[in-house]
Amino acid sequence: MSGWNTIESDAGVFTYLVENLGVKNVQFEEILDLSPDYLKAIAPIYGVIFLFKYISSKPDDEVDGTYELEANESMFFANQTIQNACATQAILSVLLNKSRETGGDIDIGPSLTEFREFTQAFPSDLRGEALSNSELIRDVHNSFARSSPFIDENTRAATEDDDVYHFIAYTPINGALYELDGLQVAPISHGPCSDEQFAEKVIPVLQRRIARYPMTEIRFNLLAMVRDPRGRAMEIGDLETLRKEEEKREAWQWENALRKHNFVGFAHEILKGVVRMKLKEGRYQEWLDEARKEMGKRIAERKAKGKEGYED
Repeated sequence: MSGWNTIESDAGVFTYLVENLGVKNVQFEEILDLSPDYLKAIAPIYGVIFLFKYISSKPDDEVDGTYELEANESMFFANQTIQNACATQAILSVLLNKSRETGGDIDIGPSLTEFREFTQAFPSDLRGEALSNSELIRDVHNSFARSSPFIDENTRAATEDDDVYHFIAYTPINGALYELDGLQVAPISHGPCSDEQFAEKVIPVLQRRIARYPMTEIRFNLLAMVRDPRGRAMEIGDLETLRKEEEKREAWQWENALRKHNFVGFAHEILKGVVRMKLKEGRYQEWLDEARKEMGKRIAERKAKGKEGYED
């Protein structure tokens, strides 16, 4: 069985990933502003997917929120049991708790409905194993990984010196705001919260999470799971919004196609063609010398900018 590959935290990737799993009428939007007005403008928000640099916690570290050890019986929560699956696991943590079968309004499709029913009686660790071993979910996840033409035979486990990133989810379930992190022992409750209050109440929780890091740390990404805005645009006859959303979808499809493509062979053929042309013109060595000279000039400019501090 093949493993799980890393995928990007990207609205287009996540939107088409869930569509390929059979989910209907769901879209992801990047959150650029943690203000109530901004989040309310894209409501209803089913949940938020948060990407951050992972820092190992210590036994005496204080948890923001309260562990709900018994919540596993009333919601879908799975422990992460395999590397690189956390993005899709965070997405499913929202979807499987917002499906029509659980009182939500998301049509998650027959495959995910069957998966949820199959794992409903499992403890969280077995749910994680079931997710990791699902060929459908893994194959769809891996289909959005960037093409890698080079095989690294020196693959190793991450150490404390490596930058490791992790995805978690925030979503309102059964009248409370929950943090769903597969690396934790249980869901973490952040207090009472209705679906309508989520856009406002999730803001301080996210701000406290970000405040744990130094001011210089900016490597975060937030994506909101929302209702596909095209449906509402069609209902009210908003042709301008519909046009913009269709253009956005086309751009996402193009970007997703580029992610899957291996351009090494293409670049190699172009380079061979240029070399043949320069040899035929008798200017190969001259061209090579010019290229080396230009590269040396660029290296010198970069070094100079480094010393001057990149003021512009």
